[in-house]
Amino acid sequence: MGSSLRLFSIRGIDIRLHITFPLILLWAAFQFGLRSGNLVMEGALFGVIAISLLFVLVTLHELGHSFAAQYFGVPVKRIILSPLGGMAQLNQIPEKPIQELIIASAGPAVNVIIAVLMGAMIVVLGLDMSNPFQAISGSGGLSLLTLFTYVFVYNIVLALFNLIPAFPLDGGRIFRSLLAFRLNYVRATSVAVIVGRVFAILMGVYALTNGGFFLVFIAIFIYSAGSQEGKLVIARDILRAMKVDQVYSDTVYRLNPMSTVQQASNLTIYGGQRHFPVVDGERLVGFLTYPDLMKARQTAASHSLVLHVMRKDVVPISSKADLFEAQKQMNDQGLEALPVVHDLRFLGMITVQQIAENYRLITNNSELIPQRQSA
Repeated sequence: MGSSLRLFSIRGIDIRLHITFPLILLWAAFQFGLRSGNLVMEGALFGVIAISLLFVLVTLHELGHSFAAQYFGVPVKRIILSPLGGMAQLNQIPEKPIQELIIASAGPAVNVIIAVLMGAMIVVLGLDMSNPFQAISGSGGLSLLTLFTYVFVYNIVLALFNLIPAFPLDGGRIFRSLLAFRLNYVRATSVAVIVGRVFAILMGVYALTNGGFFLVFIAIFIYSAGSQEGKLVIARDILRAMKVDQVYSDTVYRLNPMSTVQQASNLTIYGGQRHFPVVDGERLVGFLTYPDLMKARQTAASHSLVLHVMRKDVVPISSKADLFEAQKQMNDQGLEALPVVHDLRFLGMITVQQIAENYRLITNNSELIPQRQSA
């Protein structure tokens, strides 16, 4: 992750800052400094502290999503904080409507809890909240009360903004999950994406006519990210309708444990095959990947046995599995190919290229697109 800096980790979730994050702090220092009439001192400092506290709220919001996802067994890669906000990156999109509804609602729910706790503090401590606009503009001076007011107001704003039904914002995901109770997942996503695009366009027009610099970028993000996820959902649906046994190749070079590194190299050079199943009879006993072969050529003798350089931890794919599962399994194991088995018997091999070529073939010919039934 060269484009982000790791801050810390919570429950295995890395919290990272995007390399562009300092831009939002510079912008805050400049804007709040101008508003207060003191560019380099109190106003600028207020802006930096206030925006930093706002991103603490964003982090808590994203952790709400992440913890809910983990509860349903959905792994969370990381949370990345950027000038446009925060994003919890999940390993997979939850497909059950109730799961997505809960995961999407968990973020705003955290903000609601924070608002209730802060509201209780206002009542108990008798804090003066009569002029919140002065605090959020930065013109109220640098004090604990103005910072508290800023955080209180923008915590509510954060919750309400995320509940806008503009996919892929939380509200858009909640909207999709509700649609998915009645429609199939692809159709529900398509409707949510269209609604999200409309909101993004309206938001962009409003931002352009009112000088909302960051709102323009948020509108662009909503439009593009929603469209991209819509395409991913369609791709997943197509791949799920195709089986491995329709795509894999059974005419691949096989090695046995007593084959040598030189023999594998010759097959790569003259046969063009990059990855090799290692088979004993009809039983798969290992897998030799191209990176492992290249490493072996540099560190081991040419007559070294494949037995000593092959990988034994590669999980093969069943011939009855769908292509989406095959693609996911390759991603999870960091592989470009997988051995294919049926009832523990080795059948052949499937590659990333084969999946991509079959997907392109189908999407370029609408008559070949598999039709799936509504859930």
